[in-house]
Amino acid sequence: MQTLVWSAAFALLTTTAFAQNVPSNLEKLGAFKTTGATPDIPLIPQTGSKAEAIKKHLAKIKLPPGFKISLYALVPDARHMAVGPQGVVTFVGTRKNKVYAVTDRGKSGVGDEVKPFASTIDLTIPNGVCFSKDGFLFVIEQNRVLMFPAAEFFYESPDVVAVPIVAQGELIPKEEESYNHTARVCRVGPDDKLYIALGQPFNVPAPDKLDLYKKWGIGGIIRMDREGKNREVFATGIRNSVGMDFSPKDKTLWFTDNQVDGMGDKIPPGELNRATQPGQNFGFPWYGGGKVRTVEYKEDQVPQNVVFPQVEMDAHAADLGMTFYTGRMFPKKYQGAIFSAQHGSWNRTDPIGARVMVTTLKEDGTADKTDVFAEGWLTPDGEYLGRPVDVAMLKDGSLLVSDDFAGALYRITYEGR
Repeated sequence: MQTLVWSAAFALLTTTAFAQNVPSNLEKLGAFKTTGATPDIPLIPQTGSKAEAIKKHLAKIKLPPGFKISLYALVPDARHMAVGPQGVVTFVGTRKNKVYAVTDRGKSGVGDEVKPFASTIDLTIPNGVCFSKDGFLFVIEQNRVLMFPAAEFFYESPDVVAVPIVAQGELIPKEEESYNHTARVCRVGPDDKLYIALGQPFNVPAPDKLDLYKKWGIGGIIRMDREGKNREVFATGIRNSVGMDFSPKDKTLWFTDNQVDGMGDKIPPGELNRATQPGQNFGFPWYGGGKVRTVEYKEDQVPQNVVFPQVEMDAHAADLGMTFYTGRMFPKKYQGAIFSAQHGSWNRTDPIGARVMVTTLKEDGTADKTDVFAEGWLTPDGEYLGRPVDVAMLKDGSLLVSDDFAGALYRITYEGR
């Protein structure tokens, strides 16, 4: 498979490289040419007053007995994370124009080196990052998909091989580009295909948008071969999913979804969903979250066989990144469970969220119980000390939590016996 992907990627690049008189940096890199950038990449400082302030805030975080949270790294605007299969580097996306590489060179449980990755390429909202098992890094931008072969071992230079498996302007129609719901996420599935969630740009879209969005998978999840071919819509009826992962037990795809705004503090609920097969519809825009009908579509016929969420979360807590815990560090009750991040509400009179949740599963693979696992980033008077975005597991079984408000990664370990 690795040889096939490399061959397809090189063919794609060589057909477009140097098409203009002045090649772009991406074209130069595809042709294995240098951009001329200096090899000295500025590091993000990891000490100082900001680090000390965050450590004080972490002392207020409540966790179950035996767990401990600590500052792993300062990473500006830290969003979704991809831990390298070999445990060498963790890549962190942002909603701005950078992806960061975080390295724990001393294997001390602290990311002691943080620097921009592929800094010679112009990126636009490179929020989504994910790895294949054989070490290919995928970066999902607002309207492009890049693949970086062997990124975990070739990240030291500002010049790295980058393959546009979905060219700029071809992930969604350019006329549908928006400032809203543009943070994509991705996973490489058990079928070795690349899965991408595409949020739709509206609170509730107008009916004349639905056919176009269904065709492209906007407001849904698409999948494609790793080289970008054979694209298809995997799931529809999703408002804006910013977190997904595959169950290691039965290979089903689970994902979070953000509910409709402006319906009140208590409704509609946030969602944690389970897709058991391709082609399922999860109810949006006829449902705004859970079984709560939207005002705009309340009189319309609902599609048949709508799949309702496995878990209804608190309304407007903004459920984002999620991962199945496959490690052994945490107690047995957490092994195989889902950890998910709640970014925190922006439109509730009584704020909620800014915490990490845990959902255990039943023997049949469905959701059992959801509890708060880590909280304290939202103070009693409604002030945010941090806003968790994503969760990811390190090779030792500890759990990373990203925070785009504080600009940091946290590490949760279990030390109880």
